Amino acid sequence: MTALFTRLWQALSDLLSQFGGVLLLFLDVIATTFIRRPRWKETIEQMYKIGWQSQAVVIITGAFTGMVFAVQTGLQFHKVKMDTAVGPVVAIAMLRELAPVLTGLMVAGRVGAAIAAELGTMKVTEQLDALRSMGTSPTDYLAAPRFWALVVGLPMLTAEAMACGIFAGYLVAASMLNIDGAYYWHNMLKFTAAKDVLAGLIKSVFFAAFIAMIACHKGFHADEGAEGVGRATTEAVVVSSLTILIANFFIAVVFNTIVPI
Repeated sequence: MTALFTRLWQALSDLLSQFGGVLLLFLDVIATTFIRRPRWKETIEQMYKIGWQSQAVVIITGAFTGMVFAVQTGLQFHKVKMDTAVGPVVAIAMLRELAPVLTGLMVAGRVGAAIAAELGTMKVTEQLDALRSMGTSPTDYLAAPRFWALVVGLPMLTAEAMACGIFAGYLVAASMLNIDGAYYWHNMLKFTAAKDVLAGLIKSVFFAAFIAMIACHKGFHADEGAEGVGRATTEAVVVSSLTILIANFFIAVVFNTIVPI
């Protein structure tokens, strides 16, 4: 029994330590942003890698999510003669939940892993120590550009996934489910509002911050050797994905409390 409590206490201590490390890194990034000169070149380069090179994954994810959601809701709504409600349901689901969450998960898998692996490799090859010896802060040179690139890029990717998912859902509804396209768009515009788009974009900003900070923290604290870098990369993806799924619930509750549906 004592051994069980010891393990639980050790796990809790590790969790709190990791949370504290991520929080301190976040505060350091914010302080660095306002104290030191912004590194525009590195930030733009990261925006290209994070945003532009992730478009194919995001477009495919958003489009096929909208398509399958339209098929499933259309088949069920047809049983109760509510075919024209497919448009609003698909739109609201994509705007509020599916687009931000799935885009965040895909970016966490693609970008979060790349950031953790890159920084972890720099750590084990002592490149971070070389930066410090030259008077350059790794947070300023490496973490801050990636953080702001994600904070700017992920909402854009989320908006792209929203548009692709809604349009793909319309194509499926009109061509496969025989739903009148005019009624689809009319009901969609009638029952959706700007707050639905805002809810998804606000979530994506939080998800971007979580991905950037967790990936950078895991990379900066990777263990020695190839195994340590691999472990840090895996942990970055897993922890980022779980954080997105857990935070999604609380952000939705808070947002719906402030701005009722």
